[in-house]
Amino acid sequence: MPLFQRLFGVTWRQMQAKVRYKILILTLLPILLTLVSLVFITIYWNISYTGKQLFMKVKADLTVAVNTLSSVQQNQERLLDRIKNSYEFQTYMRAAVAGDQQQLVELKRFLVEQKKAHQLDFLQLVSIDSASQDPDLRQMLPLLNDSGAHSGLMVLPAARLARIDANLPLKARLPLIATPRAHTPSHAEETRGLLSRSVLAINGSSGTPAWFLDGGTLINGDNRIVDHIRDLVYDKGTLPERSVGTVTIFLDNIRVSTNVPLKIDTLNQRIEGRALGTLVSEEVRSQVLAKGELWLDRAFVYNDWFISAYAPLEDVRGQRIGMIYTGFSEAPFIHNYLLNIIELGTILMLVLLVSGMLVYRGAYSLLQPIERIHHVVNAVQSGRNLRIGELGLESDNELSNLAEQFDNMLDLLQRRNAQIQAAAEQLEMKVEERTRSLQEKTEELERNVKLLNETRHQLVTNEKLTALGELTAGIAHEINNPTAVILGNMELMRYELGDNATVVQEEIDLVIQQVGRISTIIRSLLQYSRPGEFNAPLELQQTGPIIDEMQLLVRHSLGKQQVVLLPELHASCAVEVNRPQLLQVLINMVMNAAHAMDGKGRIWIRSRDWLQDDEIIGVKIEIEDEGCGIPEEQVGRIFDPFYTTRKDGTGLGLSLSYGLIKRLGGTIDVSSEVNKGTTFTISLRLKAQESQSLPFEGLLFDNSDNDPVDSH
Repeated sequence: MPLFQRLFGVTWRQMQAKVRYKILILTLLPILLTLVSLVFITIYWNISYTGKQLFMKVKADLTVAVNTLSSVQQNQERLLDRIKNSYEFQTYMRAAVAGDQQQLVELKRFLVEQKKAHQLDFLQLVSIDSASQDPDLRQMLPLLNDSGAHSGLMVLPAARLARIDANLPLKARLPLIATPRAHTPSHAEETRGLLSRSVLAINGSSGTPAWFLDGGTLINGDNRIVDHIRDLVYDKGTLPERSVGTVTIFLDNIRVSTNVPLKIDTLNQRIEGRALGTLVSEEVRSQVLAKGELWLDRAFVYNDWFISAYAPLEDVRGQRIGMIYTGFSEAPFIHNYLLNIIELGTILMLVLLVSGMLVYRGAYSLLQPIERIHHVVNAVQSGRNLRIGELGLESDNELSNLAEQFDNMLDLLQRRNAQIQAAAEQLEMKVEERTRSLQEKTEELERNVKLLNETRHQLVTNEKLTALGELTAGIAHEINNPTAVILGNMELMRYELGDNATVVQEEIDLVIQQVGRISTIIRSLLQYSRPGEFNAPLELQQTGPIIDEMQLLVRHSLGKQQVVLLPELHASCAVEVNRPQLLQVLINMVMNAAHAMDGKGRIWIRSRDWLQDDEIIGVKIEIEDEGCGIPEEQVGRIFDPFYTTRKDGTGLGLSLSYGLIKRLGGTIDVSSEVNKGTTFTISLRLKAQESQSLPFEGLLFDNSDNDPVDSH
């Protein structure tokens, strides 16, 4: 098959280049060039004409914004005039001029009410003497028109704002935000205030101005003007979808009143925050503020590109103090441009597709033999056995000769493939048979080795247990007789002494108690050698008192070490256990934990109810230490008899503890992390479920790792 692909592939590519694709390319090339030219002409027209339209629109928007700002100031003048001509103001004013102090207070209260009602930031009545002494008002007095009024913009520092109204400095403060493409701000916040201020003269009895109504708004942080302008020029339907129209009033290069968003959530089509305290880009600042020229171009506005228009703002003295801006986001228009290009490209592809289909149908009679060859090539590559056969062409036609040679080559390849396939199948059968035989022998060998290891391990363990059982049985019988003699003589001594026995009563009781403990050890040793004859009685016990007793018993041993026991006892139910055996299991666990920490650290002893489906089925006791931990490869062997990692250990402690708990139908689980600690969890059921006894159940333990001796 590789030979077929190499030989036939070259012929097929050459034939495509000479016949089919040349016909299609030569036919479609004029159409393609025409449509591409149309696309480029359309793109050029959109960019040039539509771009001019956008800048014309934003310039008109800026004009509306400037006129609206002027109309806001004229409205302030008209508002002051209405207040001046109101009946209440005239009444209070006449009384105040006549010297009525009470009416003067009422006049001030009336002005406060009018300030709140008309949403002014300040409104005050100023005498001509005070006005002439105020450097800010003194700038506006010469500019009064025929009606005795004048309005304009004014920038005041915090101290002079406080002279007008004590609340204005706080309202004027704006934290500055570092802005891309702008100078880094030299101070953290802006404390100056941009005022839209109006002054209206009130004539006295002589017919000349004696008082002035001074009122206006603080533009810092007041978004009513910019929102009103935005609603005028960027109402619904004036911009494309997702385009944002914005208006801003600047104090110098700082946005003090704006609806430029801090963030635009395009996914949810939501605008978040306002970019108050951000700065204008440096190129706009140098042209508009420094040179006083109009900006009409695209500009970077805080975090995006906008079609923008900026105009300088002047105060009452004719000095440039800021800018006013209108603009809308550029991205939706670019999106529309790209969408138009995609639409034109789609139309181009559709036209090319239709044209290609028409050309293809026109040349079908010429291309039909090629299609037949193409079909057979695809069929052979997919594994089907087809031949080209007759093409209905003359015998000396190049395509007819090619088809005949191709069919002959396919016949030859088919015969060779059949021979190779037969040889491969025979080889595969032999390899599979040999592999299966080798695998069966390997599995059988592994089973025999595993069985041999298990048998050897069991024989060694049984020999150790048998020898230890015989030894303990002999020791138990040898100790039993002396303990009986000691106990009898002590009873006889107490009887013979009579009343004099009270002097040594404590010593006698101690000897009898220790003889009783020896008897308990003897019974445990006998139970170890003959577990079926000694079944320890089981009783319902609270685990808390047993844990408390365990702490008393290990206190002396742990007192020599720097080990702290931390009990957390929360179990509320009683479980069926043999108290001494559970006590010895706990002692063994705690002492093992102390050894794991080299006699220094903390041991937590916790008890809690064992819940299953919100029902109490027993008690869980956890012994957690912060010792060296147990490696993962050793965790599975710690309960095996005679397995120990201590040089002086016997390897029976944990194995016997496991046997005692298993006799009650409980479990011992262990979780450990090297160099962090180990936690043993003992699970005991409310009702003991006795399982088959182990040959070492009932044996008592000492305070060494896995050593079975008396712990008392």
